[in-house]
Amino acid sequence: MYERKGRLEDKVCIVTGASSGIGYATAVRFAQEGAILSICARREERLIELKKMLEEEYGVKVLVTKCDVGSYDDIKNTVAKTIEEFGKIDVLVNNAGMIDYHVPITRCEPEWWDRIIDIDQKSVFLFTKEVLKYMEPVGYGSIVNVSSLGGYFGNCGYPYSAAKAALIAMTKNVALQYNMTQIRCNAICPGSTPTEIENEIDKFHDDFASHCFKGLNMEVPKCSPFDQANAILYFSCDESYATTGQVIVIDHGESL
Repeated sequence: MYERKGRLEDKVCIVTGASSGIGYATAVRFAQEGAILSICARREERLIELKKMLEEEYGVKVLVTKCDVGSYDDIKNTVAKTIEEFGKIDVLVNNAGMIDYHVPITRCEPEWWDRIIDIDQKSVFLFTKEVLKYMEPVGYGSIVNVSSLGGYFGNCGYPYSAAKAALIAMTKNVALQYNMTQIRCNAICPGSTPTEIENEIDKFHDDFASHCFKGLNMEVPKCSPFDQANAILYFSCDESYATTGQVIVIDHGESL
């Protein structure tokens, strides 16, 4: 009898910010599809719990690395350990990020700008730069960047919107550079998705809902982290081998 292999069988996948939210859901979906996982985040204790669960439930290999994506040394260490442990990198999911609490430009101090840009934009540049060192020689790999509706529409805080918009341009630039190879780069723009970060700014979502649907007996729907993970999975597996430089909005039509 034919035994179906997972869509990420034997593929080595780095998932940043895997300790919660979309990163956590992505690690679970990848494990369900047979991936070899390298998960990283600042909260190492959560990663260890996730590693144990994934190994027991799905029988996959999991490497845990404590990583502050604001540190280039941590990023290089994560990539180096992944290569040392597994010998290759097939997929990079740049998910780690932080919010800026909708701060406007007039209240955005330079130090806050630098912190948001370092975490939400520069870390993607650095992780991608390091991983491409190993994708380039084999001419194969998938990079998935997690942007935001804030990057698509500019409707979040000033530095966050700027950083997430930059990810869209960075995604297209990498895709263009490597479109003669099998290295591809795509992005998702999540809509309202209940995560630890999203829960901190729920009031902004509620204000938006009351404004857009005033007088209607309905609510703006929210996505699950697994809705976002499913889109990331598509971009990561070989089913999307001809898809690069694309940005998908996953928001139940919230932005329409």
